[in-house]
Amino acid sequence: MHELYLILSWTLAAIVLLLLLLIVGSSIRNGITPMPTSRPVRRTVMREIGILADRSEIVEAGSGFGTLALNLSRRFPMCRVTGIENSLVPLLASRLLQWANRLPQSRLQFRRGDLFQYPYEEADLVVCYLHPAAMRRLTPVLKERAKDGSRIVSVFFALEDWEPESVEVCGDMNRTKVYVYRVNRHPLDVRV
Repeated sequence: MHELYLILSWTLAAIVLLLLLLIVGSSIRNGITPMPTSRPVRRTVMREIGILADRSEIVEAGSGFGTLALNLSRRFPMCRVTGIENSLVPLLASRLLQWANRLPQSRLQFRRGDLFQYPYEEADLVVCYLHPAAMRRLTPVLKERAKDGSRIVSVFFALEDWEPESVEVCGDMNRTKVYVYRVNRHPLDVRV
């Protein structure tokens, strides 16, 4: 019995060490560790989004552990939410969270992928909570690919050279800002 306990203990320790190494490796590659979105920030994001049309496509770029995408799926049950994440451990945690909350893939899907390569052309709403370097890389991608009229909600960091429609300060201890943008491919609205 003692040998079985030792084998199980060492196996569990090895699994935990492997998961930690995977998180550290992806954090080094990404330049940041995944951070769950706090409750006050999630509430502010939901309030700033307001109402969405049924069947809207929502993409969370860099979905991390999936807490924000999960809340988006609950708040907008007639919409489809896709979380894009390149780090394996947070992605697996997201999928486990989705399974535990019994949300079908028709409503919520977590994909492993590069958020800079994702085709944002069909997204009605893009939500992101990324570090400044990633936001600088994502800005031209969204300018090129996001469809006209879609909205972008960015937590904490603004999009460079874009004028937000609104900026809301959360009630959390960091006084986190939530920026809301609208993609406008035709900045000159000429009427005849």
